[in-house]
Amino acid sequence: MGWTVCPEEPAVLLHYSEDAKIQEFRPHVPRSNPGVAPAVWAIDPARAPLYWFPRDCPRVAVWANDAAGAGRLRELFATDATRVQAIPGAWRDAFDDCRLYEYRFAPGPFTPWPDAEGQWVAHEPVGAESVESVGPLVQKHAAAGVDLRFVDDLGPVRARALDSGLPFSIVRYANPGTFPGTGRV
Repeated sequence: MGWTVCPEEPAVLLHYSEDAKIQEFRPHVPRSNPGVAPAVWAIDPARAPLYWFPRDCPRVAVWANDAAGAGRLRELFATDATRVQAIPGAWRDAFDDCRLYEYRFAPGPFTPWPDAEGQWVAHEPVGAESVESVGPLVQKHAAAGVDLRFVDDLGPVRARALDSGLPFSIVRYANPGTFPGTGRV
């Protein structure tokens, strides 16, 4: 899904990784999207919760950008939050054990990627200004007011997000039943 709001350059852009020692980010083609040009990928702070997960964790997120969207989210997902994120319950231990790091970039070399709200790309190597541990992911979600759900089946959440008319993100859904770290269903 592309941008549903006009992109505004943030003061900082972010990248999340389980590797705390990346010195330089070099443009690459993501394995999940082999048709795009090589780039360094970053996310704006408003959509950063999309990446507060182990890298390969299947997930569905849906959010509201305004009061009307918040009403729709409340109606469809029975929540007062402005963001709902769901992962398979089988990923709970991997989620709880994940040590995630936040890399911070100056926005200068980045431009909005038109295909996904909140994502920015640079087509040159980029060094981070800083890197810090994110800390326990459940607490990170709670502090940000995210309605985080561990579900038996992502299918119904995915279907509701797709039909909602709200901005959404579906990541690593190709194998929602895969056991963490094994590639096995």
